[in-house]
Amino acid sequence: MNAEASMLVRSPARQFARASRSSDAFVHRVARAAIHALHEEVMIGPKPGLVTRIDNGSHRDMDASTFVRSLFSLRHYFAHVTRCGQQDAPFPVLQNLGVAAERRMLTATRGVNTHRGAIFNLGLLAGAAGKLHAQGAGLNAQAVCDTVSRSYGADILASAAVAPPSHGKQAAAQYGIAGAREVAAGGYQVLRRIAVPTLERLIASGCPRSVAAVQTLFAVMAVFDDTNVFYRGGREGVDCVKRMSRAFLDEGGVRAPHWRQHAMAIHMRFVERNLSPGGAADILAAALFVNELQGL
Repeated sequence: MNAEASMLVRSPARQFARASRSSDAFVHRVARAAIHALHEEVMIGPKPGLVTRIDNGSHRDMDASTFVRSLFSLRHYFAHVTRCGQQDAPFPVLQNLGVAAERRMLTATRGVNTHRGAIFNLGLLAGAAGKLHAQGAGLNAQAVCDTVSRSYGADILASAAVAPPSHGKQAAAQYGIAGAREVAAGGYQVLRRIAVPTLERLIASGCPRSVAAVQTLFAVMAVFDDTNVFYRGGREGVDCVKRMSRAFLDEGGVRAPHWRQHAMAIHMRFVERNLSPGGAADILAAALFVNELQGL
């Protein structure tokens, strides 16, 4: 075999090896972005009613260290689910990975649910990112959210019928609102229309990412029907969260001179009423994640 023929034989193998290394690198970048987004979310504050490194918010069974232990248990999950997305795996495969990740989380936290929403939401978004990467497509918020809806939406909705009971599922049925599955199957409208644009606009204007994230959380709380808040506070609690969030934004949000004091006052009010906007926090984490994906 002459040199030219030898090169022609070896070239496809070499190209595959390069593609494989590139694919592996992408998978690990996505996984790191997911863990980083979740770590950012718990460390950011003030976050009314939610766990931060300062206090436990409206929660008695968890603190920031609980979230860190949970994150450590999830470090391989996001890589696996991204890889499955690249390989065009169907939703049940992603679902099984999520169920296994949830078991590891509960073992790490001694039964405390810290990241069930993140396992579901960021898992789907990571799978969609893997699918888009395999197609050579860009990772903007609209493309990622559309891919979740188009590729997994029908199966997500079908899975609701056999899903185990949960507080979110109970609240969604009681109040006739969209639960986490409906939000995902619908393409995460609040994520791509409110959360990501708010985060990106403030970062582009020079606002520190951690401060932009607080504004993003309030922007989501102002409009989102949060099943966690419905479960804890009913419709009155949801109205309170939306009203106080809108007032914070109307007074300038994080651009106001004393915004931290205002946010802390809202935080204390939420704690008094045992309100915890965990669904909005999940959307914030997803926004931080999607924002990082767009740089990969």
